[in-house]
Amino acid sequence: MDNPLPPAEELVLIDRELIQLDARRHFLLSRRAWLLGAQAPHAWGAPARPPVPAQGAEASAPGAQNVLLVLGAVLLAVAALAFTLVSWGSLGIAGRSAVLAVVTAAALGAPVALLRRGLRSTAEAVAAVGLLLTVLDAYALYAVGMPEVDGTAYAAGAAAALAAVWAGYGRSLPALRIPVPAALLTAQLPLPLAALAAGAAGLDMAWALLGTAALDAGLVLLRPGRWSRWAGAAGSVAGGAALLTGLVESAAAESTGAALAPSARLAAVAVLALVVAWRASGLRAAFAAAGAFAAVAALGGLFRPELSPPWAAVAYLVVALPLLGALRVSALPEPVRRGLALAGAGVAVLQAVACVAWVATVLVDRLRVLEEVWSVTTPAPAAADGPGLAAPVALLLTAGAAWWLVRVLPERPEAGVAAVVLGWAALFTAPVVLDAAPGAVFAAQLAVTLTAGLLALRSTAVAVAGAPAKDAAAAGGSPTGSGTVGDGIPAGSGSAAVALRSLVGVAAGACALVGALNVSVAALDGRLATFGVFGLLGAACAAGAAYRPAPEWARAGAAALAVGYAALLAVALGALLDRPVAWWAPPVLVVPAVVAALGPRLGVVRVPAEVAAAASGLLAVALATGDAPVLALVLALAGVVCAAAAVRSERRSAAAWPAGVLFLAATWVRLAASEVTVPEAYTLPVTAAALAVGFLRRRRDPLAGSWTAYGPGLAATLLPSTLAVWGDPHWLRPLLLGTAALGVTLAGARGRLRAPLLLGGATLTAVALHELTPYVVQVVDALPRWLPPALAGVLLLAVGATYEKRLRDARRLREAIGRLR
Repeated sequence: MDNPLPPAEELVLIDRELIQLDARRHFLLSRRAWLLGAQAPHAWGAPARPPVPAQGAEASAPGAQNVLLVLGAVLLAVAALAFTLVSWGSLGIAGRSAVLAVVTAAALGAPVALLRRGLRSTAEAVAAVGLLLTVLDAYALYAVGMPEVDGTAYAAGAAAALAAVWAGYGRSLPALRIPVPAALLTAQLPLPLAALAAGAAGLDMAWALLGTAALDAGLVLLRPGRWSRWAGAAGSVAGGAALLTGLVESAAAESTGAALAPSARLAAVAVLALVVAWRASGLRAAFAAAGAFAAVAALGGLFRPELSPPWAAVAYLVVALPLLGALRVSALPEPVRRGLALAGAGVAVLQAVACVAWVATVLVDRLRVLEEVWSVTTPAPAAADGPGLAAPVALLLTAGAAWWLVRVLPERPEAGVAAVVLGWAALFTAPVVLDAAPGAVFAAQLAVTLTAGLLALRSTAVAVAGAPAKDAAAAGGSPTGSGTVGDGIPAGSGSAAVALRSLVGVAAGACALVGALNVSVAALDGRLATFGVFGLLGAACAAGAAYRPAPEWARAGAAALAVGYAALLAVALGALLDRPVAWWAPPVLVVPAVVAALGPRLGVVRVPAEVAAAASGLLAVALATGDAPVLALVLALAGVVCAAAAVRSERRSAAAWPAGVLFLAATWVRLAASEVTVPEAYTLPVTAAALAVGFLRRRRDPLAGSWTAYGPGLAATLLPSTLAVWGDPHWLRPLLLGTAALGVTLAGARGRLRAPLLLGGATLTAVALHELTPYVVQVVDALPRWLPPALAGVLLLAVGATYEKRLRDARRLREAIGRLR
């Protein structure tokens, strides 16, 4: 280091040494590989090469082995069946016994030696053949030695004996997988077969199935192991069959006395399922639910014969709803609590679905009023054809249970939504099924509808107020405290409470909307009902729109409904005055006029109110379409409303164009209604005045567009005249209009103004087409039939060949027009 080399020379030396080291390493690796290859046949620790599969092999060795074993077992079984059924009679008694004993003993004993040699798959196959031989032995014994015994009874005893023999055989050879499951499956047959042999049917068969399920359950609970799942599956099937049999018999019972026996069977099924759920290790919730369902069927079945079907369903519901209380019983295991609650909820859901379907039919049935409005003859919905008062009672019970679940499980807002919907459905349809007077029905349903709307507004308002605090609640705080808030919804903390109130508010709002529409349709049956219901609902919607704590979307919907009800009241007023339908339209225009006058004072509901007002204007136009003079008046009044709204700067661009279009449409309709053949006498003064106003506007505001300044004035004359030209056979009008259009087009081109250029050009084109049409028709008639298609084909080819150039020209034209003012 005292005399270091220069860096360049030192790098050269290092590179040389690295090259030498790499060469030496390569030589040593090559030598090592050769030595390993030379010593591989004699070295103990040489790495073994993986076997190379045979060319074209598509199946593994174990797979081929299993296929061969299965085929062998099947062939032996077929041979044994053929021997037993065909060749049995050719041997004497001693020969028969010897053959069966030797073959069966050999088949059952061979697996012992095979297992010792490690041939487990072969042992399984031979054991399966041996088990089949024992079945054949049992059949042969019956056919030869006991032909007078009842076949079903003998089958029951043989099944029990075979199950015991196979179980012992499987326990003695635990390495075999077939004998124990086969024994468990065969053990399901003795009791049902014995019941059949004794002439049992229906409930007696249910007892046999229940006994079988009890034995399986005892085996699962007392001797858990790897085979217990087979016993559990078999017991579940037997228990399910017993449950179904009991349900069928309970449904067919015609009296309480006749229902005692099925209820006793169902109660036994319930006890067995609950015991398994309490002590088993798997599917505890499912067993608990099945047991609870059986208990409900047992208790409800005692009341069903004495009640009508709708009230019998209520009885089942009353029995099932207390099962929801299991959620609060801490002494029960959690899976058992969940299963009991699921059973109660399942019965409630089934009942609720059936009742809601009936409620839907009641609501739809009211549409019959539309067939004859204000007739006071439409009957009330046919409630006698349905469940009657039982449906509202069931809905109220289910709604109460759902509301209780909200308090127990505040993190599941679905129960709150169900409670609101079911409660509204019950209260809304209760007056109908009670066959109350029409006035009482309207009063009750309006009260329910208004209550639902109030709940929607208050719930959503509380949710909006609590939303900013949910993050603090998630961090450990509790912004809403405990108990309930002013809307009656159970208080919670964090996002769960906010979500609950939001969903409950949305559900209540939807119920209020459906109820309002249904009551409104029903109110069309009478004049007083129409004005009373529409007025009350419109006032309520207006109050809801003014309720500031509610969210914007709720207030917007209320505002739109308020405007809609006001428009419907105007239509009803026109009908009440016994005027033609066209004269119903002017009163309707009062609604958009009021909305336009209020303007900014509407606040956040301004836009939805204006949209609803625009829809009211369209309704007025639609009502006036049958009378042209009235339609012209309505269009002019609508134009005045839009022009008044356009006075405000924030609505100028949105309302100015509709105002101009409405004024023009009113002018054309009025001229057409008066059968005017020279519309220019009326439109030219308007055009002159409008162009003068536009010219002054352009002088004061050079940035004003040509469409705003000159468009309405030019369109007032050019468009009606263009329409008149196509119905005028003379030459003077086309000549004058074409000349005027040419002058307007040239003026627009000179001043680079878009409105004169486009309106004048379009009018000039229309006049030219009108003048050329007769000649074109004559030329077409004179041409051969094949020439027009040929010319069209040539034209298409030419256009296709110059497509890119045409696009470029069109783009340039668009840019040129875009530069105009």
